[in-house]
Amino acid sequence: MPTKKATPDFILMIVTFALLAVGLIMVYSASAVWAEYKFDGDSFFFAKRQMLFAVVGVIAMFFIMNVDYWTWRNLAKVIIIICFVLLVLVLIPGIGNVRNGSRSWIGVGAFSIQPSEFMKLAMIAFLAKFLSENQKKITSFKKGLVPSLGLVFLAFGMIMLQPDLGTGTVMVGTCVVMIFIAGARISHFVGLGLLGLAGFAVLVISAPYRIKRITSFLDPWSDPQDSGFQIIQSLYAIGPGGLFGLGLGQSRQKFFYLPEPQTDFIFAILAEELGFIGGSFVLLLFALLLWRGIRIALGSPDLFGSFLAVGIVAMIAIQVMINVGVVTGLMPVTGITLPFLSYGGSSLTLMLIAIGVLLNISRHSRY
Repeated sequence: MPTKKATPDFILMIVTFALLAVGLIMVYSASAVWAEYKFDGDSFFFAKRQMLFAVVGVIAMFFIMNVDYWTWRNLAKVIIIICFVLLVLVLIPGIGNVRNGSRSWIGVGAFSIQPSEFMKLAMIAFLAKFLSENQKKITSFKKGLVPSLGLVFLAFGMIMLQPDLGTGTVMVGTCVVMIFIAGARISHFVGLGLLGLAGFAVLVISAPYRIKRITSFLDPWSDPQDSGFQIIQSLYAIGPGGLFGLGLGQSRQKFFYLPEPQTDFIFAILAEELGFIGGSFVLLLFALLLWRGIRIALGSPDLFGSFLAVGIVAMIAIQVMINVGVVTGLMPVTGITLPFLSYGGSSLTLMLIAIGVLLNISRHSRY
């Protein structure tokens, strides 16, 4: 068992609160017009709920920060079983709620949870436990790589039944990074990568809307009123922002041009209102967060803590890269939220819980 350190990583905590503050401001700014139109003049509808999620998440973060991270090693199996049960329940009509074509939520109205979000963190904890106990076997395809990826792809398959390709992609990407860091052979990854590309192609071909997303990514102006609409409107938001932006609250695209701008495309509104400077500041905050996370992972007193920290850092990094890539037209639209900034209770709560785990590891790290 690790010995306790007196204080958590102060810089990580400050950066997290800075991102959370920017997120709360931007959720209100991006959603005010749409909320006033949709909810009888209540321009604070989304902002109030995001504030509530933030309060719950911060309380959870401080609680988790004081829970020894080895607790997650001991509870990893129980937690992942619970998450698998929730993934089954969400697929049952009458229990799971359908939004934007995906049956991904359980709950009532705005106060719903997305089990696939919590599966990401559960899988990180379970895989960290497995890798720390079986690191010597990871170079073996049969004894190391196949067992470690088997459960990951089972969860991915269940998430795809909703379907939610974005969340599933982040989870698989995070686990692949963890397994690679653990010492898996590159040759194994090359073979699995080719197999994964083939599987991805099948997933794209099996759903016409995914084909549209790929074609609209390559040339959004070929279908500006349908599949290319979001990307075009996102670029129309970013372009006029220039260096300093149009000013906080002065976005034009949030006036019913960019659909639900408080969620996946909130970075486009931020860039429009705060410009290149504001967007770069947010990306700098994410870079600082990832830097502190890597330092915590390197300084962890045991393998479990290191793998757990690496998984959390990889999850955040992959989500940021995909979201910003989509918003700037560098990747196809996937429906991935921007951590700490996008509207969404499950995503925000999960990220703050993950930071709480990182902060606890930092209390034991030697750096």
